[in-house]
Amino acid sequence: MCSIEKFAGKLISAIQKEWNLELGEPQADESENVMYKAHDLLQAAKENDFPQILCGKTVTEYLGKDWIKDHPSVLLAIEKLDGYV
Repeated sequence: MCSIEKFAGKLISAIQKEWNLELGEPQADESENVMYKAHDLLQAAKENDFPQILCGKTVTEYLGKDWIKDHPSVLLAIEKLDGYV
């Protein structure tokens, strides 16, 4: 597994922790959608299609700036992934 895939996987794990904390709460749906977007990033990394999925956006923009602002624990994982974009 290449590093971009590894960091995409770590991002998924970080988002999943947030989602698990929110289960049963209204905001869990949004976190689940962000987690699906992170899975799309991992798939794009595996297919060497990362720039195409982002379409010029940062990972934060792709996932949603407001969600990231509300979940700062995922920032380190995003920063590591951004290093490969």
